[in-house]
Amino acid sequence: MAVVDDRRSYSGLELVVGALHVAREIHRVSRAPHVGIMLPTSGAFPIAALAVWMLGRTVVPLNYLLKPEELEFVLNDCETDCVVTAQAMLDFLGDGARVLHPKATTPTPDTGSGGVRVIRLEDVNFKGLPPLRWPRGAADDDLGVLLYTSGTSGKPKGVMLTHGNIRSNVLQVLDHVAISSKDVVLGVLPQFHSFGLTVLTIMPLSIGAKVVYTAKFAPGKLVKLMREHRPSVFIAIPSMYNAMLHAKDASREDFASLRYVVSGGEPLPAAVQEAFFDRFGVRINEGYGLTETSPVTNWCRPEEYRRGSVGKPLGSGPIGVRERIVSIETGQDLPPGQEGEVRISGPQVMKGYFKREEESRAIFDDRGWLRTGDIGRFDADGHLFITGRLKEMLIVGGENVFPREIEEVLNAHPSIKESGVVGRKDPMRGEIPVAFVELKEGAAFDEKAVLKWCRERLAGYKVPDEIRVLEALPRNPTGKVLRRELKALL
Repeated sequence: MAVVDDRRSYSGLELVVGALHVAREIHRVSRAPHVGIMLPTSGAFPIAALAVWMLGRTVVPLNYLLKPEELEFVLNDCETDCVVTAQAMLDFLGDGARVLHPKATTPTPDTGSGGVRVIRLEDVNFKGLPPLRWPRGAADDDLGVLLYTSGTSGKPKGVMLTHGNIRSNVLQVLDHVAISSKDVVLGVLPQFHSFGLTVLTIMPLSIGAKVVYTAKFAPGKLVKLMREHRPSVFIAIPSMYNAMLHAKDASREDFASLRYVVSGGEPLPAAVQEAFFDRFGVRINEGYGLTETSPVTNWCRPEEYRRGSVGKPLGSGPIGVRERIVSIETGQDLPPGQEGEVRISGPQVMKGYFKREEESRAIFDDRGWLRTGDIGRFDADGHLFITGRLKEMLIVGGENVFPREIEEVLNAHPSIKESGVVGRKDPMRGEIPVAFVELKEGAAFDEKAVLKWCRERLAGYKVPDEIRVLEALPRNPTGKVLRRELKALL
């Protein structure tokens, strides 16, 4: 089987034949160049995506965790009149499904007032022979995916990824690590996420590797899937690894089949990294990338593990990722060991933002390199270390302070589950760091003791001026702490 999910398994032929049937339905109800897909992590997603590409159209993965008004914004912005979904998704959205405006699946000339045509997979007739229609070929420059950012600041932006962008990124990953048709990939990340789309959907299917999907993250369920399918590749975000530490019946043997265990999406706290290794004997290696880079640009291979490193750039030669570190103040290239903004070039870099020409121009520097907004440094051997975000940088008494460094110290404290640090205006020092923390279950909090912990491990100007306890830190749908909401609490 090529794919196994929570409901059934699919052969490669079944995926293709199913896609032909769905393509017929899309063609029947819609002429829009962009088609929305709102499906849980499953084999149904690649079927729907293949169907869209067979018609020479663009896939718009829809984040079903968005608030109704955010989802409505994306639907309007991407200019689609058709969404492929399933009844389970409509049930999950509840009242929020109203933004889809389900109508009869009959084309109308006025897509604006006609609403979005909803194609439920349950309504597609998969019986009988599919239409005799060969897939339309796609050029590298054709728009393959319109992937909306999670909108941690402002409205979501549609990242335009071409078929060439995605194809290049798959080749870069395969050039960097030895994944083949013999591997088994375990996927739990949502397929509307860039990692879930490229690395957990397109990559394994392109090489014939078996992929096992589960729609809902549940540590116990993942452990059972590992026992049953013995995956060799597992990719998740830090909050998932942290949660898996609390799976009561998990053992080292359950994780013994894994060759590549990768964390992406946000920085992996050192405390989670060490605790995972101590309990399961598995070393989590960090990866790095952005939606704008299709997404993977770096991956720390197990044999090159260095604590805190996201590894070397992917690929080599013409298909390789190119990276440089530039000074925040001057924009000049910096040598290894010095921190600056990470800038990226290569065939995996996006075409631009949909309908946002000014923002598309601004994201590239005068040499055509993508401005990531991330702060990092290379070591002498070319391993990248991400140390902060340019927009999050605090200037405390004239000194640059990156919240991540403070958060790493706080997260290592025995009573703290996770933290978020933001800056507060100060008449004397310009800004001062303020920390918000989420405590471990049953833990007591002593602010004086935690501040002492920080003073022993940080320069004085980096020590938080105040530490506030929250029942739960505010997060976006993919688990990232929302600093703008923390700033609103100051």
